Amino acid sequence: MKTILVSAAVAMVLALFGTPLAIRMFSRRGYGQEIRDDGPSSHQTKRGTPTMGGTVIVVASLIAYVVGHELTKDAMSTSGVLVLGLMTGLGGVGFVDDFMKIYKNRSLGLRSGAKLAGQAVVGAVFAVEVVRHPDAFDYTPADAHISFLRDVGPAIGLLPFVLWVVLMIAGWSNAVNLTDGLDGLASGAAILVLAGYVLIGIWQLKNDCTVALTSQCYAVRDPLDMAVVAGTVLGACFGFLWWNAPPAKIFMGDTGSLALGGVLAGLAVCTKTQLLLVILGGLFVIITLSVIIQVGSFKITGRRVFKMAPLQHHFELLGWAETTIVVRFWLIAGLFIALGLGIFYVAWLPTY
Repeated sequence: MKTILVSAAVAMVLALFGTPLAIRMFSRRGYGQEIRDDGPSSHQTKRGTPTMGGTVIVVASLIAYVVGHELTKDAMSTSGVLVLGLMTGLGGVGFVDDFMKIYKNRSLGLRSGAKLAGQAVVGAVFAVEVVRHPDAFDYTPADAHISFLRDVGPAIGLLPFVLWVVLMIAGWSNAVNLTDGLDGLASGAAILVLAGYVLIGIWQLKNDCTVALTSQCYAVRDPLDMAVVAGTVLGACFGFLWWNAPPAKIFMGDTGSLALGGVLAGLAVCTKTQLLLVILGGLFVIITLSVIIQVGSFKITGRRVFKMAPLQHHFELLGWAETTIVVRFWLIAGLFIALGLGIFYVAWLPTY
């Protein structure tokens, strides 16, 4: 348990004091955010705010994960390395996207096909690797099943599993990306989901099938290290949020949003809670659905359901203050976390 606390603390300190350095460096180099011309007019004041701050989250998380394990003498796990590798790979795709926006001086970076291809390649490598590397109990970081609170139904086979995981990774990384439209919204919501995964990892450790083989145990390879990864990224997000809260001094950019979406998907795969993440990350789901509904409605009927999508911009155009939207959306995210953790716990309760 000490590894969770140490890694989270180190990540928070690194992000808290590293972000101002990134702000100064990116400002000197002119790495400022471009703003959509068709967005809310209030956003034009944010033009030029340093972006690519997600680099700080990724670097702080990687350093803190290693330092935490070295200081506590706990061995790093295959699951932890793979999830952080997924986070780093997707952060790299986002970094290229952010850099192209800056280089071309526009709000669009990589073409959607190129970005999706990058996400697919990183996701496919992760999906293949998580079904390998068995431990002494013959547990791999994941297996070829769809899962909710545990694995559900029979194995679906390697190729369908890889396709499913790639779809998950692309979906969640883009969902966080769509949520990252207001200062602090995505980073604050991600903190809440990550906190939920810290609790899930600890609970799975306490009820590990290698310790007590019961019908309620969890056949998860590295539950403690999943809590460490979640706590480490949480700490990095916490330190970053100090500077990203309204009014933001820096934006995470696609570097951060794709990386955070990836780490959430990776945690869901390696804790065997893939479908539970739909509840835990309910805010991200709602915001993504608002875009799907808006685009679908316009193509079918020629009419828009919302004043603007994603959903947070709809409320901006209704006249809500940015901080009001962010805080209320955080509250909604918290309710989804409570619901998801409640389902997770109730399902564990023995039945007599």
